[in-house]
Amino acid sequence: MIRCLAIDDEPLALRQLATYIKKIPFLELVEACQSALDARKIMEEEMIDAIFVDINMPDLNGMDFVKSLAAPPLIVFTTAYSEYAIDGFKVDAIDYLLKPFGLDDLRRAANKVKKQYELLNMTPTPPLPADDDAPKAGDGVLFLKTEHRVVRVDIDKIKYIEGMSEYLKIHLEDSRPLVVLLSMKKIEERLPANFMRIHRSYIINLKQIREVNKNRVIMDADTYLPIGDLYREAFNQYLSRNFLGK
Repeated sequence: MIRCLAIDDEPLALRQLATYIKKIPFLELVEACQSALDARKIMEEEMIDAIFVDINMPDLNGMDFVKSLAAPPLIVFTTAYSEYAIDGFKVDAIDYLLKPFGLDDLRRAANKVKKQYELLNMTPTPPLPADDDAPKAGDGVLFLKTEHRVVRVDIDKIKYIEGMSEYLKIHLEDSRPLVVLLSMKKIEERLPANFMRIHRSYIINLKQIREVNKNRVIMDADTYLPIGDLYREAFNQYLSRNFLGK
């Protein structure tokens, strides 16, 4: 099932959109939202594969909402204004529904979403590398899927990793954070010994610590991370092993 949100500030339009979505067998409507702000809160807690979102909304319009997402899901815009169509496709929208639209129109858009969803969730087997090119354990690189791309990440460039429900935000030295669909446990298994979990929501690169202040680890001038009770003993042992002084 493709988990989706319906987003429209007009109650009647939202009700109709939600009704149409419920008629599509492979779509699961997680929530019908009357604002992009409501949708953002849900997306912080739930895994959402696709959104059907109106463009003209108060507070935060649909276009700006999509642009603000670090890892946007599949997008279908709905609006009464055809001049937004080009802007919609500039943010990689799957489709654009011009109001008023019917069930058949939404079904066609949903089929496009389904096709793209299946392409993105295929797991092709990569060709076997030649012996000289075979990846070595501890080669210092991860390949992570984010925003429908596969990105190469140098492990030493990772400052810390932040858990966000089913997603991780990977904070890097010299580029914006990456948001990936992955568990803390899974990424812990791939990280070298200089990474340590200090909180249920944080894994840090020990080489990147600037300072330890009481119950906080300071990574830079703007980043203060808490040390969780369950992880404090292991972290204190690490400090003791590397402490020089009286």
